[in-house]
Amino acid sequence: MHAVLRHIDSHLDQPLDLPALAAVAHVSPFHFHRVFHAWTGENLGDYLSRRRLTLAACWLCNEPAASVLMLALRAGFASGEAFSRAFKARFGLSPSQWRRTSAARWQELRNLDQADNQALRQDRPVFSDREPTMHVTLCQRPPVTVAYQRHTGPYGQPIATFWRDHFVPWLHAHQLLPYAKYGIGYDNPQLTDPAQCRYDACVALPPGYTPPADMLTMTIPGGVYAVYEFRGGVPEIAQAWTALFASWLPDSGWALDARPCFEFYPEDAFFDPETGEFGCQICLAVRALNG
Repeated sequence: MHAVLRHIDSHLDQPLDLPALAAVAHVSPFHFHRVFHAWTGENLGDYLSRRRLTLAACWLCNEPAASVLMLALRAGFASGEAFSRAFKARFGLSPSQWRRTSAARWQELRNLDQADNQALRQDRPVFSDREPTMHVTLCQRPPVTVAYQRHTGPYGQPIATFWRDHFVPWLHAHQLLPYAKYGIGYDNPQLTDPAQCRYDACVALPPGYTPPADMLTMTIPGGVYAVYEFRGGVPEIAQAWTALFASWLPDSGWALDARPCFEFYPEDAFFDPETGEFGCQICLAVRALNG
């Protein structure tokens, strides 16, 4: 079922029929609906609609020059009219109204008083209007095979607790603690019920490692990523993600693509157990707007 959800996320712009998804899940089409509902708490149609509309809502904010019709088709809707009806039913606004109100909200975030951003400093005002680039760099990352554990629920402190109480002991048990780690949040908590937000805590598998049969594994795609070097605590990293989307992305000439964004923790990543402060790279999967 993890493979099914990954397949859905990477093919939302295409028809997703029951037999094909049942084949990914290795169950019969007859049983697939029941298994899917038991796993996600939603029926297939509702899940597909929610994921497509949530992504489209993000695209409307991040790609102001893209037409509503183009984004509707990219999200897997057959027409702009069907998309607009479904979008308004979910969010209470038309796509165009959503884009206008979202632009105003992002501008409010960009105009935060500099004093509110002191916790995000690295000896310089990284999120002020006077420094719009935020020291983001572009890099080409290779694909990496990881093992992972999934947390479903609110982001923030519950994720830190999940790492401490579940993921790190699991790494110890499998002798994987020394290797690079990743944190992948798949859902926008501003648009998704916190109880439905998915997060994978991942570890890079060393060469020659044979994972046990019950270990979940996947490949994080390679490609171009926009990278911001973060250092701070749990509250600050949420602000950093927001600032990247509000301040850097709209003026960057880049847009998000279908690959997951993630936090990368190298093998020598900074962590202070006394204060809870840590360091990582926030990596946005991007493509050129004209690409």
